Amino acid sequence: MADWAPIAKEYDPLKAGSIDGTDEEPHDRAIWRAMLARYVPNKGVTGDPHLTLFVARLNLQTTEEKLKEVFSRYGDIRKIRLVRDLVTGFSKGYAFIEYKEERALLKAHRDANRLVIDQHEIFVDFELERTLKGWIPRRLGGGFGGKKESGQLRFGGRDRPFRKPINLPNMKNDFYGEGSSEKRNWSREGTRDWRTRDRDHERSRDKRWPERERSWAWGDSERDSKEERSRGRERKDRDR
Repeated sequence: MADWAPIAKEYDPLKAGSIDGTDEEPHDRAIWRAMLARYVPNKGVTGDPHLTLFVARLNLQTTEEKLKEVFSRYGDIRKIRLVRDLVTGFSKGYAFIEYKEERALLKAHRDANRLVIDQHEIFVDFELERTLKGWIPRRLGGGFGGKKESGQLRFGGRDRPFRKPINLPNMKNDFYGEGSSEKRNWSREGTRDWRTRDRDHERSRDKRWPERERSWAWGDSERDSKEERSRGRERKDRDR
C-alpha cells in the first residue's frame, strides 16, 4: 500500500483490467492477448514524447486546422498529427499534438481535458506509447479505454484511475475451502455432524409423538368422566 498510486507508473495489462489493481486472474480475453503481446513502439513516430499530448474522442469531422485553432491558445505548437485510416483517409477520432515548451503542454493537459470541440467532449492526456514502460495499445487488448457495455474496462489512467484497495485479512483460501486437507476434512466432518444432528432431532420428535397422543387420550378420558359425573348429579336432583 505504501507505493500505491491511482495512476499507473508502469503498464501491466492484468492490473489495468482490475478496478484496484489487485486482480490475480484476467477477467476477459483481451487481457490475455495483451499479456501475450510483444509490442514495440512505432519507430516511425518522430518528436519529443515528453512534449506531446494525446487527444481522443474527437468528432470525425474535426480537422487539423480546428485542432490548431483550439490548442494554440495554450502555447506554440510544433506539430499536429491527426490519425487517419490508411485506406479511406477518414479520421479515426484521435490525434497527437506536440508543443515547443513544457509549460504549454502542462497548461493544455490541465485545461483542455473535457473541452467541447464540434459537439464532442474530448479527452486529453500525455502520450503514453513512448513514455509508459510496458505500454500495450488498445487494439492488442491493452490501453486504459474500454466501454462498460463490453465489460472490457481498463483502469490506471487519468480518465479512470485505480480505486484504493481495501485491506482485508488473508482468508480467501479458508473461505472457499481451498486450504489444506485438514481444513477440507474438517468441512466434511462438519457436514456429517449436521446430518447426525438432523437424524437425532427426527428420532426425538418420533419419541415425543406417542407421549403427545397419550396426553391427548388422557385429556379425552378425563373430559368424558367429568361429563358422566355431571349427568349423575342431574339425575339425583330430579329424583329428589
